[in-house]
Amino acid sequence: MEVGEKRKQRQLQKEKPYRGIRMRSVGKWVAEIREPNKRSRIWLGSYSSPVAAARAYDTAVFYLRGPSARLNFPEYIVEEDEVRDMSAAAIRKRATEVGARVDALENALRRASSAPAPDSKRVSVKPDLNEFPDPEDSDRD
Repeated sequence: MEVGEKRKQRQLQKEKPYRGIRMRSVGKWVAEIREPNKRSRIWLGSYSSPVAAARAYDTAVFYLRGPSARLNFPEYIVEEDEVRDMSAAAIRKRATEVGARVDALENALRRASSAPAPDSKRVSVKPDLNEFPDPEDSDRD
């Protein structure tokens, strides 16, 4: 890793683009949340993008604190989800499912955008070398 990349990662870490997440020194984004009225934390997983970690955090905080919770992405919380008393394990499971799904989608989008685009000007048709040339296709004037 280059010095410039490390510096950018440290700046991102200091900025904390979303609530409830942090960046590890290896470049992964992690999410965890403190249980209400307890000192313990619920581990929500590590992800390759800050958005996935933030979505996992949002899911957990919604189930812990209800509709009045401060969310990173309030538009993605489904109103039909009923807030009920859930265990820490159930909240962790639900949050990691959401985070993993978002992480997979973001990785797929990243791979698709980094794939080389086909060159529209070049036509790459390989001729069959065992076939005789068609006299109609020749350029005779």
